[in-house]
Parts: sequence; C-alpha cells; structure tokens
Amino acid sequence: MEERVYIEYDNARFTRKEGLLLDVEMYDGRSFENVEARRLFPITGLTRYITLLDEEGVEKAVIRDLSNLMDESREIVETVLAEYYLVPKITEIKSIREKAGKLNFEVETDNGSHAFEVKHVQANIKQLYDGRVLITDSNDNRYEIPNLGSLSKNSLIKLNPYL
Repeated sequence: MEERVYIEYDNARFTRKEGLLLDVEMYDGRSFENVEARRLFPITGLTRYITLLDEEGVEKAVIRDLSNLMDESREIVETVLAEYYLVPKITEIKSIREKAGKLNFEVETDNGSHAFEVKHVQANIKQLYDGRVLITDSNDNRYEIPNLGSLSKNSLIKLNPYL
C-alpha cells in the first residue's frame, strides 16, 4: 500500500486549470496534474483534510489544512472548492406544499429563487448541532439555512412541522 502524501505549509504550489482541475507541483519534485479537490469531511471539515483525486478518483495527496498553504495556492483551492460545493443559503421560505408524501419547496436564496422537491423528510431535512439546517432535494442538490433565527416568523411557521 502506497504511503499517503500530505501537502503542508509551503511544500507545494497549485495552479488552476480548466473547470475545477488543478495541477500541483511539490517542492520535492513530484507533481500531480488534473486533480480535483474534495473535502473528506464536507460538513464539519471545511478547511481541513482536502483530498486531491485524479481522473479515476484515486487519491494523489491530502491537504491537511488550507490555512497553512501559501496565500496564492490557498485562494486557488478555496475557489474550486466553493464552486464544487456551491450550497445556496435559504433566506426565505415562500411555500412548502405536501403532495404524495413529498414536499415541494419554493424558496429565496442568496443565489436567487429556487423550487425543489424533497422525497424523504426525515432523511433529507437535518437540523445540525450548530443551528444550521441542511436540506437535500430529490436531485441531491443541497441547500442550507445558516441560522434558523435569521428566518422570518412566516418562514419558520412553514418549516417547523418538518424539523
């Protein structure tokens, strides 16, 4: 079994390619081309343990902590992660309609208006310990309510039966 390669501090330089692809040059001479960054812990580890995967999904290296990278490399990795993990933040719930055991949401987000369907309420609407609510729609798109207290009273009334 191959030893895991860790990227820490200034031992690597990142270059952005087309789409979400990255090239990595390690200062020991190794390089990885066309890798994609993914969070090993996408909900709790936003800046730590970022895996770099090749086209076949094979891990090439792991970034232990983004905050330890050189500024330019950190910004590049943060940008591709933000694009990959785009999660609209719900600012208002216009309506929730129940139909055939599914919920149809109409919401306003920081990314515009969205309408989506949730098939399994208990599995796809999760209130987290830190006060956030994560909603996964029937197409596996994710939406976040960063803080229930920031929603209007009307929005809370519509959402409460499903929390």
